Amino acid sequence: MARKWVLHGVQSGRADHGYHCPMRDLQFDDMHLFARVAELGTLSAVARERDVPVSQVSRSLMRIEKACGARLIHRSTHGLSLTAEGETFRDYCARMTATLDELEGEFADKAREVSGLVHVAASTVVAQYQLVPSLEGLAVRHPRLRVELEVGDRLLDMARDGIDIAIRTVGTLPDTVVARQIGTLGRALYAAPSYAKAHGLPSHPDALVEHRLITNSAVAMLNQWPFVINGKSLVVATAGQWRTNDTNMAATMVLQGLGIGRLATLVGDVLVARKLLVPVLEKFVDLRPVAVFAVTASGRHRLPKIKACIDYWAEWFGKAR
Repeated sequence: MARKWVLHGVQSGRADHGYHCPMRDLQFDDMHLFARVAELGTLSAVARERDVPVSQVSRSLMRIEKACGARLIHRSTHGLSLTAEGETFRDYCARMTATLDELEGEFADKAREVSGLVHVAASTVVAQYQLVPSLEGLAVRHPRLRVELEVGDRLLDMARDGIDIAIRTVGTLPDTVVARQIGTLGRALYAAPSYAKAHGLPSHPDALVEHRLITNSAVAMLNQWPFVINGKSLVVATAGQWRTNDTNMAATMVLQGLGIGRLATLVGDVLVARKLLVPVLEKFVDLRPVAVFAVTASGRHRLPKIKACIDYWAEWFGKAR
């Protein structure tokens, strides 16, 4: 049935109070939800982001389509795709929600009150030795914030997996993201006291070939062990008797006395302080610290809840050096 649009005034000899467009019943949150569905591509990702059932997101989409009087999304076994009307609606939603996000940020900065759920992705060791210890302080500063950690060494697709912030040690990033350096990360060699007692420790990098080494099967670059000998840089390519694709598992294997491993200093130095590990070739190792970035999708770094987390972690990483 065609919809009749009537301006305020008189029609057919009677007073008319005007046509009420159902789209005016939509709220900013409806537009934000649709924009996120269009960006993430799945209802489950949006549901996870909002911490609600998928059925609730589906019902909201049906209500939005009814208000618009048009099908906005094609649903199939292969996933979701936007119709032509959906693409138009998405563009308007993106502009309107971006403006609202900026406005919210302006007032949140003044009120210093932020809230909401933030999905954070990080490697196992960064999560265990940096983020988890920081959460209590974050809760004190921003008690209405909630954080969900997605932990693992695999690099996630931020849009597809609904990640708000990814803590990464990478130098090259696509134009679709914004990165802020929050700290640095160095790596050094360590062994367990039990390994040192049973096999001794090398006194020079050349002696590593005589030892059991623990290396990374997922990131080949981590197996290029850098040293400085007589003022000159030297890189030793290591194969390793024991290999793992997980940096936290590598630390566990070193702790078990299986061999010498190259670990992040934020892990190794803590374990040395606890007398659970000892440094290896300390005077030769080139720490080669790399930048640690907080990465967000372009535009979302201005959201108060995301900005609050990144600001806090920049302080936290700085103190942890």
